[in-house]
Amino acid sequence: MSQSATIPGPSPSPGTARPQRDVAMRRLLRIDDLPCVKADDGAHRLFSASILLSATRCLLSYVIFPIVTPLLGAAAGVGPAVGIPIGILALVFDYRGIRRFWLADHRRRWAITVLYAAVMVLVTILVVQDVVHLVA
Repeated sequence: MSQSATIPGPSPSPGTARPQRDVAMRRLLRIDDLPCVKADDGAHRLFSASILLSATRCLLSYVIFPIVTPLLGAAAGVGPAVGIPIGILALVFDYRGIRRFWLADHRRRWAITVLYAAVMVLVTILVVQDVVHLVA
């Protein structure tokens, strides 16, 4: 079974064109169309780390700071001061994770990109809420 010209393998042959949506995404992520990086466990480790960091940020924002810290007598207002840097770090890891999957030309790069994008939207909303709460 031969590959279609619109669905390249791990590294497209010189005469094979990438689909326009792949070209646009690679341009957005600032990825040159060079031979791909070997798809190793690096992409999967980065994915796990960035999702774990985003989950930690949500756990801190919705469980630890609003519920546990007041029970312990700690200041409840520390959430935004800690949540903003963690959220920004999570967004950086998410971007790096997307980029890594695209550099590797991973076969599930679009599914992973959608998942990362959803997480990034949620984390961005939390960071904006923390900034508003901190400023107000």
